[in-house]
Amino acid sequence: MKSNWTTQDSADYYLISRWGVPYFSINPAGNMTASPLGKDGGTIDMKELVDDLCRRGIQPPLLVRFDDILGSRIKALAGAFKNSIKEYGYQNKYISVMPIKVNQQRHVVEELLLQGQECDLGLEAGSKPELLVAMALMKKDQSLLVCNGYKDAEYIETALGAQTLGLTPMLVLDRFDELSMIVSIAKRMGVRPHIGVRSKLSTKGKGRWEESSGDRSKFGLSSREIVKAVEFLRSQDMLDCLELLHFHIGSQITSIRAVKNALREATHLYCNLRRMGCSNLTHMDVGGGLAIDYDGSQTDFHSSMNYSLQEYANDIIGVAQEICDSNEEPHPTIISESGRALVAHHAVLIFNVLGVNEISSATNTPLTPPTDDDHSILHTMWEAMQSVSKKTYIEAYNDVLAAKEESVTLFSHGVIDLETKARVDDLFWITCQRIMSTVRTETYVPEDLQALSKSLSDTYYCNFSVFKSLPDSWAVGHLFPIAPIHRLNEEPTKEAILADLTCDSDGKIDQFIDLRDVRNTLRLHKSNDKPYFLGAFLVGAYQEILGDLHNLFGDTNAVHVSMHSDGSYRLEHVVQGDTVSEVLSYVEYDRLDLVKRIRNAAELSVREGRMTLEQSAALMRTYEEGLSGYTYLED
Repeated sequence: MKSNWTTQDSADYYLISRWGVPYFSINPAGNMTASPLGKDGGTIDMKELVDDLCRRGIQPPLLVRFDDILGSRIKALAGAFKNSIKEYGYQNKYISVMPIKVNQQRHVVEELLLQGQECDLGLEAGSKPELLVAMALMKKDQSLLVCNGYKDAEYIETALGAQTLGLTPMLVLDRFDELSMIVSIAKRMGVRPHIGVRSKLSTKGKGRWEESSGDRSKFGLSSREIVKAVEFLRSQDMLDCLELLHFHIGSQITSIRAVKNALREATHLYCNLRRMGCSNLTHMDVGGGLAIDYDGSQTDFHSSMNYSLQEYANDIIGVAQEICDSNEEPHPTIISESGRALVAHHAVLIFNVLGVNEISSATNTPLTPPTDDDHSILHTMWEAMQSVSKKTYIEAYNDVLAAKEESVTLFSHGVIDLETKARVDDLFWITCQRIMSTVRTETYVPEDLQALSKSLSDTYYCNFSVFKSLPDSWAVGHLFPIAPIHRLNEEPTKEAILADLTCDSDGKIDQFIDLRDVRNTLRLHKSNDKPYFLGAFLVGAYQEILGDLHNLFGDTNAVHVSMHSDGSYRLEHVVQGDTVSEVLSYVEYDRLDLVKRIRNAAELSVREGRMTLEQSAALMRTYEEGLSGYTYLED
């Protein structure tokens, strides 16, 4: 243990200064703070915020959304491209488009549109429901509405109807077969459509989702299909309707080289299309993929990125300008669908620790040497424990590991009793603790011992569902920054993994961010019998909408927080989490029917003498309160 642990030590260990800048830091009291407007815009003590919410009856787990961070991210992205356009002398503009699929919550989308007005923020709809939402929320003449995804006649007719409302829907061809429908419906409605074409680039992305790009991409037109599309539009006297070239090489692109390579291919395609007579082709949509540095390592690891926001903008503007100039074609309006970069930072999942299973509790067991009457296996374990040193720790580990395995066989055959087996287990864990204390100072740790730290870790049981609130952590091994939101002026001394409330063995988090690799454990504070809160950060992209109802745990409580002009915060919206009745209704259970069944069962128990009238009334109250309550554990 470090005797003079400081908040800077916590910032270094949890890498807050790498992934959290400029929005999250630690105050002198050891509490995590949020600065939604950046370093000069005031701070919110997150522990005090949680305490205030609990006093209001808004219990964890809860999702805190900092609305001002949304505005900050919009301005940061638009500002980076503005800087690049000015520096390179680029002869066109940049438009940011938010894909609704990244976070479909109404308050989030409304806040993005409100805060993005000055930057001409648009929306992207990839399905019919998203299109209907975008039409209702966007105002006349409010930038672009990019229409991606599979389209049927109803989708196309609805999108063209949006055009008659004064919106600018850009119908992007994801399949060649969509083109004839668009042309036919547009002619019937008397509308000149805005058409885009999505290219299936040969260039692939870099990162976890790189297989979604390339020649075998799910969406997009091949080179031959693009040529056929141009010929068809020309034959229908509608070539002037082709206004946009679109491409997408995957989400969370970790390497800037992949972005530059894709842009080179796409810009040459843009120039070739213009030479084929597509004179109204003036927009190029570079799709999504702008990454977030979740672990702060600034590498091409799947949870990081090896480039900055400004470098991303510089390379897109620079490459597009260079190729267009060499082909003597005008610079296109650049569009990006950088949803993850816009919304990931603004949301924090906060949950409380319910209890701890301490493997290390064996070290508190009184040590008594084995006697002559004890089984020889205890003598073997004792001698191995006593022999641990820098020279012998590998031999000691092999000895206790073999002895523990032997004890299982001996117990299974009735040779040793339960008490002896328990003493063997205690000596095994105590020896392992001594070995780990010894190797912590070593520059090289043998491979056999590298997993020992995880084996010795405590399990912190937490009030949330991985499957509902952090599904990417479970499904694809995605890493999110996780840290206590208080006690950060104290040294965390317990190596831990996190277990959620579900009864699934996968309902845990045992991989955590690290500067050089992936940690198998996270250092947390020892329980002091007071509430202990952890935060999972950068969870604003995809997590809510991808979450499932494993064990029927529903949506968490959510609060929207904004900064007031006097530096204080205010709650803009409180979104109540799902009740048990609401979650049960999703799987076709009716509250009244359930209550009726329990009441009938209680009446039968009363008649048969198994229950009193008072017990029946108490059971019904408890049951109905349970149906109205939070799906998570409550105080």
